Amino acid sequence: MDLGLTDKVAVVLGSTSGLGRASARALAGEGAHVVVVGRRQELVDELAASLPSAAGVVADVTDPGAPAIIADAARSAFGSIDVLVLNGGGPAPGTAPDLTADGARAATDLLLTPHVAMVGEVLPGMREAGWGRIIAIGSSGVQQPIPTLTSSNIGRAALAAYLKTLAGAVARDGVTVNMVLPGRIDTDRVTALDRAAAEGSNTGAAEVRAASEAAIPVGRYGDPDEFAAVVTFLAGRPAAYVTGEQVRCDGGMVASY
Repeated sequence: MDLGLTDKVAVVLGSTSGLGRASARALAGEGAHVVVVGRRQELVDELAASLPSAAGVVADVTDPGAPAIIADAARSAFGSIDVLVLNGGGPAPGTAPDLTADGARAATDLLLTPHVAMVGEVLPGMREAGWGRIIAIGSSGVQQPIPTLTSSNIGRAALAAYLKTLAGAVARDGVTVNMVLPGRIDTDRVTALDRAAAEGSNTGAAEVRAASEAAIPVGRYGDPDEFAAVVTFLAGRPAAYVTGEQVRCDGGMVASY
């Protein structure tokens, strides 16, 4: 299938590791020019150098000026922005009874506010061009809250509500807006969460992982490339009629439809 991504320009936030890195590589594999965004210069440079056509931007998207810097750098390198992949690190684990007002505010400051600002930088150009793809890397916690990730549940659910509302407002401009929800994908973030769960339950990380795998119908953690394939399809031309959706990539872990 030709995804029609040759020479499209894709900005991928948090693309130096995990699901962001896999998504950047998958988009590049389909012929897109990729703008690599991360906080560490050496990781940004390493990934950008490994891709066929890429530019690197060192930025922390939570800094107020970062979205404009990222967008300006992308346009300077490639002239336009066709695809925006929203992604970033998650808050520390914590349960709902332990959440404070400051913690709730921090969750939205991390997972909602900077992404709204980033969309604001790229959306006018997409609407003017009559073509654009906005894809957020979320979490299965949007649909089935994870008891130990309360802050993540809150911040990502708020982002999901914004994106769903946005999708209806820009659909006739040729811009689609979707969210991909990972379950247990084999990344450093999930490994760290397994380790934290093990410490909290006085068991081993291997036992935590085995229990998690037993609860997943396919019986294993996902591969980041499997997740990235979903992101890349949604970025492509054939997905033009898919918008306002939350697409799970979780091996069947979430039980509801």
